Amino acid sequence: MIRLIGVYMLASCLTACTVFTGHLGSDAALPKQFVDRQILVTLSENIRDQWSAIDRRIAARHGLTQTGEFPLSSIRVNCLVYRVPEGRSLETVIAAVAREPEVQLVQQNQIFQGIQAGGPDPYATMEYGAKLIGADRAHTLSTGRDVKIAVIDTGADKDHPDLRGRFLKTQNFVEGGDVSFTQDRHGTAVAGIIGARAKDGNGVYGIAPDSAMLAIKSCWYGTTGSAKASCASWTLAKAIDFAINEGVRIINLSLAGPPDALMQSLLETAHQRGIVIVAAAAEDQPQPGFPASLPTVIAALASDPEDHLTLPGWIGQIEVMAAPGVEIISPVPREGYDFLTGSSMATAHISGAVALMLQEKPQLKPDEVRRLLLQTGHGIDPGQGRPLIMRVDACRVLAAIAADPGCD
Repeated sequence: MIRLIGVYMLASCLTACTVFTGHLGSDAALPKQFVDRQILVTLSENIRDQWSAIDRRIAARHGLTQTGEFPLSSIRVNCLVYRVPEGRSLETVIAAVAREPEVQLVQQNQIFQGIQAGGPDPYATMEYGAKLIGADRAHTLSTGRDVKIAVIDTGADKDHPDLRGRFLKTQNFVEGGDVSFTQDRHGTAVAGIIGARAKDGNGVYGIAPDSAMLAIKSCWYGTTGSAKASCASWTLAKAIDFAINEGVRIINLSLAGPPDALMQSLLETAHQRGIVIVAAAAEDQPQPGFPASLPTVIAALASDPEDHLTLPGWIGQIEVMAAPGVEIISPVPREGYDFLTGSSMATAHISGAVALMLQEKPQLKPDEVRRLLLQTGHGIDPGQGRPLIMRVDACRVLAAIAADPGCD
C-alpha cells in the first residue's frame, strides 16, 4: 500500500511546543540527517534484490540526489534518502515518487525542535516529584531493576555523578553527534529523572534508580549553548528501530507535532512487541500532538506540587496522564543541576513509574500498564466541566500489582 504524507515541520517539547517554520542553517554546518529538502522512501525487505536498481531508477527518473540509506529491520524495510533540488515543489516530488510501484511510503524528512527551560542525596529535599507520586515509598517494593528503558532524545552526560554507570548502552544516530554526546542538556535531565542512582551521596535520585537505561541520541543542538534541540524523522526512525531490536520494555519520547507515518509504523510494531511508549503531550498547542495522540501511547502532561496543570484546549480529546513536570530539579551536564519545566519532565516520571511496575510484574502488556496507571492514579479536576485527569501514583499502582498494603 502506498501512503502519501504531506509536508510538515514538527516540534519536540520540553517547556513548550512550537512549530518550527524556518531553516536550520547552512548545509555545511549541519549533520547530514538535518539538511533541508530531504525525503525518505521505504522499500520492502521482500524485494531486497531489487533495492539498488530501484534506488538508481528513482534518483534518475525524478532528478534527485541520493544522500543516504538505512535499514529498519524491526518493520522489515529499507529507507532511501534523497534531496530534492531547490526550486522544485516537495509536494509534487513526493506525489510522483509515491506512484512508483515498489514504494511503500514516502515522506519528508521532518524536523522536530525542542525548547528547554531552564547517603542522603544533597538535593533530595528539593525533589518533590518522586515524593508526590510515592516513588520513595515504592522503592521498598521495586526500583525498576534491570528494566530496559530507551531514552530517545539528545545525548546525555554519562559521566555526571548521578548517572555514572547508569547506562546499559549508549548509541548515536546524529552525524558528528558523538563529540557533543555528553554535553547535551535535555537527555541528561530526562535520564536523571528516570534513573539517577539513589542514596549514592550525590545530588538527586531517579524514579527507577536500578533500571537499565539506553541513551539513544537522535536530537542535536545546532550551536553551543543553544536551548533548542532538533530531531529528524531519519534519526528518530533509526533510534526507535534500534530500541525495538535491543528488546527494551519502555520507550521515552519527548516529541509533539503533526503525524509521521514512518514513526507511527515503528511505534505500532513496538506496541505489538510489548513495549510501553510514553510521550509528551503539547501543552500550548490546539491539538495534543504526535505521537501522544496515538491510542497506543501514554500521553503526559506536567503538573506542579499542588497538582495544578496547564489546561490545553484539547483536553478530553485523548486519554492523558499527569505527572510532576514544573520546576523539577534535574541533573545537567558538567556535574550541574537545574530546575526544569515541561511535559518532557512529566514523561520521564511516568516512564520511571512504568519501570517499577514491570520489575514487579514483567508480564504486563502495554494496555494493561495504561489501565492500571489510570485506575490507581490521583484524580485532578481541571474544572470547566472537563473530565478528571489522573496523576500517576507509583505507590498505589505497585500496591495494586503486588497486593502489598505497605505501599498505598
